[in-house]
Amino acid sequence: MIQFGGCSLLGSAVVDDDRSWSMQDYEGAIARWCPGCGDHAVLAAVQRLLEDEQLPPEQTVFVSGIGCSSRFPHYLKTYGFHGLHGRALPVALGVKLRRPELHVFAVMGDGDCCSIGGGHWLHTTRYNPNITAIMLDNGVYGLTKNQTSPTSPQGLKSNTQPRGAFLPGMNPISTTLGIKNASFVAQTGDWLPDHIYATLKKAYHHKGFAFVRILQRCPAYTDHLFTDAMRDPSRIELLLHPNGISVPELEGIYKNHTYHDPSDLTNGFRLAQDDGRFRLGLFYQNERLPVYEEVRAVPAKSAEQKLEILNKELDRYAV
Repeated sequence: MIQFGGCSLLGSAVVDDDRSWSMQDYEGAIARWCPGCGDHAVLAAVQRLLEDEQLPPEQTVFVSGIGCSSRFPHYLKTYGFHGLHGRALPVALGVKLRRPELHVFAVMGDGDCCSIGGGHWLHTTRYNPNITAIMLDNGVYGLTKNQTSPTSPQGLKSNTQPRGAFLPGMNPISTTLGIKNASFVAQTGDWLPDHIYATLKKAYHHKGFAFVRILQRCPAYTDHLFTDAMRDPSRIELLLHPNGISVPELEGIYKNHTYHDPSDLTNGFRLAQDDGRFRLGLFYQNERLPVYEEVRAVPAKSAEQKLEILNKELDRYAV
């Protein structure tokens, strides 16, 4: 038994932990995003979630790729891994497989997830590990200064397509719903902090791979993308259900409500289609699917056993 501060540790499991944390305890470096960037609202919602759930910092991991959103691990006082472009999900999956007791979050941008990371996105959804994936979608490569991303709307002008994006933007919600074994798919917007928080809380408590797309403003390049949704409540449609995501304070502001059972995949896929409405809420949830780290559980080995395995492997190459 190892004593550390106010907690008792046995191996890697926390036992009889009487510590508590405030939101300030999770604050890392000062965020260096542009003023008005939607990432600030998401960071605040994440810190609020960590405080309300009282997640021990040493048992919490944020993994990211490359992009503005991927600076998240620097701004949280938890464990973090700032990885390579598009590789947040395989790293997060590796962490979860080796340390399944940890609380693992993956933070990605739209280019990070849907372009170079597209294959990892597809297969991690299929594997269904118990990870919360947050995709901040501003429809542009912002950190590298305004290039068309997979989710850029058709016609959006950028430095790589100055006459406008040639193709319609990818729909991350319908794409994820179309992947076999998808178990949690939700959408929210960065201008609705209470809805962000409620969505992330629902995702965190889901047993399986929780994919959350956050419509996010980039004040430098795509500040106009969600202007209509912010100024005109009739453009927003809330998906409501007792098993869904509910923020009563918003239901009076946004009058367009759709009663949607999140266990209905077919209707969730129909609601995900692009038709000019911004639909926010839980499109689909299924907790009956197998969780990857439980299916692929690897018994823990002692230091002596690890050394024996290593020596046996090295002996194969002895001359």
